[in-house]
Amino acid sequence: MPVSEDTASTPDAQLAKARDRLSDGANRSAAPTSLVGSEPDARLDLPLTSPAPAHSGPRGAARDFLVKVAKHLATFAIALVALLIAALTWQQYVTAPWTRDGAVRVQVANIAPQVSGQINDIRVVDNQLVHKGDVLYTIEPFDFKVAQLTGVATVQQRAADLQVKQVESDRRQHLTNLATTAEEQQIYAGNAVQAKAALDAAQQQLAQAEVNLNRTKVLSPVNGYVTNLLMRVGDFAHAGTSNISVIDADSFWIDGYFEETKMARVCVGDRAEAKLMGYAEPIIGHVGTVTRGISASNAAAGTQGLPNVDPVYTWVRLAQRVPVRVAVDNVPPGVPLVSGMTATVTIRRTTDDHRNWFGRMRMELSDLFNGALPRQNCLPVFTSQRAPSESLPAETVSPAISPEQINPGLAPGMNLAPRNP
Repeated sequence: MPVSEDTASTPDAQLAKARDRLSDGANRSAAPTSLVGSEPDARLDLPLTSPAPAHSGPRGAARDFLVKVAKHLATFAIALVALLIAALTWQQYVTAPWTRDGAVRVQVANIAPQVSGQINDIRVVDNQLVHKGDVLYTIEPFDFKVAQLTGVATVQQRAADLQVKQVESDRRQHLTNLATTAEEQQIYAGNAVQAKAALDAAQQQLAQAEVNLNRTKVLSPVNGYVTNLLMRVGDFAHAGTSNISVIDADSFWIDGYFEETKMARVCVGDRAEAKLMGYAEPIIGHVGTVTRGISASNAAAGTQGLPNVDPVYTWVRLAQRVPVRVAVDNVPPGVPLVSGMTATVTIRRTTDDHRNWFGRMRMELSDLFNGALPRQNCLPVFTSQRAPSESLPAETVSPAISPEQINPGLAPGMNLAPRNP
């Protein structure tokens, strides 16, 4: 029965023809051929055009259109997400307040003896933890002990001399002009005044000798760690020359050197995170102060004291680095603070803690397109950071001791009768 063109064009007819061709190709491949080792490929008899899709009609066309639209929308969404990620990445790495150029800083007490002498005892080792007031080393105290004992003897001598001359002066002042003269009274009164001055000088010299004796013990002025200890017993310590260093364990801070393009987003009091190289847990702190001046090469004075300004102005200008001091609030367990260690410092706004991720993202995008606006009172005129009260114990002058306390009962009163032998 002949097949009409309409029937032959249906999908079922095309599938039947494809099956017939496949079966004919298989039969021809099974027949013997004159070529040795050659086998006809059944795929050569397949139709060149693929069969039409099974779904046709208006419903199938609508479905195809929706698929195409969904593909375009997916492509557009992926491109939009990629642009958003690129913008946020640019904002994070270019304008966000963070820097890899950070360092741990600390105060170091360079201790020098106040007296000179030979070191006879060292009581600390390198990297040892010491407390304020601990003895670090001692200087041979013999010479200073001798000076102190000599001062005691001198004071006793001067006190005895004052007692005698004071009694003599008092006795002359109570005699009439028949037994003495006004000149003699003045001489004895002047001798008493001179004796008192000599006693006062002797007492001050004794106080200095006692202080020098105490200074033979060199004490630590801070709580910290002895570092780079190079002295040994037998070395000679010179007064005023530093020979031992102690790292102040209570003075650690972190300096972050931020580019000037990021300073609009740095504010005193903001939360700061500093991550040291080799440690995952960050150190938590806050922005304490911001340096108000850095060195400018064009500020150097030239001829006649005038400013020497470089006439070269290149197209590419490197942003200056501004030091920002971060006060340490919390150090994770196991993370050591070592002066000079490298840190990555990131500044977090204090208002960011109360926003969700969508609010922070919107703020980042606003700063990206509109620029970061400086906040009010971000850098106060007067710093709110107050240095802790630090002072060394000051030496005080001991009150003068009366001659009667030094040599009790040495000189009797002027109205007393002479003592019998």
